[in-house]
Amino acid sequence: MKRWPAFLVIATLFCSCTQKKSNIPVLGFADAFKDNTIEQAKTGFTDALKKAGYDEDKGTLKIIYRNAQGNIPTLTQIIKYFIAEQVDAIATNPSLSTITALQSTKDIPVFMMVSPTPALMKVNDADGNAPKNLFGVGETLDYIDTSFLMIPRFIKPKSGVLSVGMLYNQSEPQSVEAMERIKNLAAGNHINLVYQSVNSSADVQLVAASLLSKNIDVFFANPDNVVFSSFETILQSCNQKNIPIFTSEAGLVKRGALAAYGADIYGWGYQAGEQAALFLKNKSTKGMKWQMVKLRKRVYNRLAAEKFQISFPSNFEAIP
Repeated sequence: MKRWPAFLVIATLFCSCTQKKSNIPVLGFADAFKDNTIEQAKTGFTDALKKAGYDEDKGTLKIIYRNAQGNIPTLTQIIKYFIAEQVDAIATNPSLSTITALQSTKDIPVFMMVSPTPALMKVNDADGNAPKNLFGVGETLDYIDTSFLMIPRFIKPKSGVLSVGMLYNQSEPQSVEAMERIKNLAAGNHINLVYQSVNSSADVQLVAASLLSKNIDVFFANPDNVVFSSFETILQSCNQKNIPIFTSEAGLVKRGALAAYGADIYGWGYQAGEQAALFLKNKSTKGMKWQMVKLRKRVYNRLAAEKFQISFPSNFEAIP
């Protein structure tokens, strides 16, 4: 029996491993920051992939997961790393990751979740067309109307006009758009809106304390990444002043907000994962385009409802 030289054996094994690796699709998943709410979208996304047969534990998919921990330069480096690794697709969560990915690649498919529409993210071209490599699931701000106008249904003002407090990030397009929308809603419904800008999570405690000193009746947590990442700080401050929190993000109700009407975050990720699985199966984005979120819920936090002695109708789902 002829014996092969050692270097040929090693080369053959290397080529075999490389070929085997290349047959497994590789997906880069970029989270902009650590947050319990947007984490639900990641879980939904990977669950949808698993159901379609793309499972890391079974060796049918490799996911390179990175979290920027709220640092924009780090987020940019993460996306560039994915590109260098020649991933088959990039999953982005939430909007900061989506925008960063679209700024860095025009070729690799980007599957967004917990992101607004391309128009709201201001990533459309001059003709109003979304980037050709953008897929996944987005959301308009229409649901905010329903979310915000739930407040006067359940909260009575301490005196005079109902007063609602808000924080928003001036550097985040989605947050600014939501704020402008809510200003108009408040003005048209005889609600006094008290708002302050906040630049980072480090500022939230002081800014929230200032806001709560203005005798507001209720706090409204709008779709804002700083609000998401600092929600426990906001909740603690509101609880100390006995101020309930309404929100447009169903995921925040599980974390202690009183009530919400908005997208189910797990379902949002799952819907994006279904589309990503279809891409992996067909190895093509032909005929695909980004989708609107399908699943929205009316939910309330049972413990918070007991604390504030508020009853919700049967079309609201209790959490937990």
